[in-house]
Amino acid sequence: MSTARQHTMQPLRRTWQGPGFETFGSIFGFVYAFLAVNFLLAAANAPLLLGLALVADPVAAWPFFLLLSVTVAPSLAAAFAAFQSLKEAEGPAVRPVAAFLLGYRHSFRRAAPAGLAAVAAVGFLGIDLAIVQVMPAAAVLVPLIAVALTAVVCVAVTVLAGMVLLPQARTRAILKASLYLAVQRWYLSLAALVLLGIIVAAVLVQPVIGVALAPAPLLFVVWSNAAFAFQAALQEA
Repeated sequence: MSTARQHTMQPLRRTWQGPGFETFGSIFGFVYAFLAVNFLLAAANAPLLLGLALVADPVAAWPFFLLLSVTVAPSLAAAFAAFQSLKEAEGPAVRPVAAFLLGYRHSFRRAAPAGLAAVAAVGFLGIDLAIVQVMPAAAVLVPLIAVALTAVVCVAVTVLAGMVLLPQARTRAILKASLYLAVQRWYLSLAALVLLGIIVAAVLVQPVIGVALAPAPLLFVVWSNAAFAFQAALQEA
């Protein structure tokens, strides 16, 4: 057997090239965007975070913190706008700070009233929950109010995502679609509740560290699920 033939019969060796520059650029883009969004969320909700850091038992003073939470809805819409920009951009083109600030300005007129309505609904249901706990029908009314509270939170977050995904749509149409999607995609609503609960727990335990690390990655999952639900609904329509 000739040397040339032996050489051709040898198996080809595969060499691992390792992650390329684009992979590292994508990872860095996500990490940078998440850190930037966390910082901007903290800045947009500074009074709320300051109160959480100073008050020993925030749960006992929940009406006060509920009033301070009126700033959350516009900042969530801005974070969703930053995630939308992150999805569309690649590598060095990622500009989460500019996307957050632009999204905050564009969505504030609709997101702020929606957040105020959600806060009012949560406050009304929270007072009802505190009242019915001492009533004979508490075993029936408490679960119903708890379900209503979770529904308000799920629909409010979906509405904010819809305002970013469908900026030309009317608020009433987005609200109707959000109510429908919150029920139809109940498993996504359940996942959103779990993720939001983790964020709230992290912020209550360690306000500074919780805000610095937890919100953006978990909110990105919430936004991705909402975007999937809206896109699927539009395709079905």
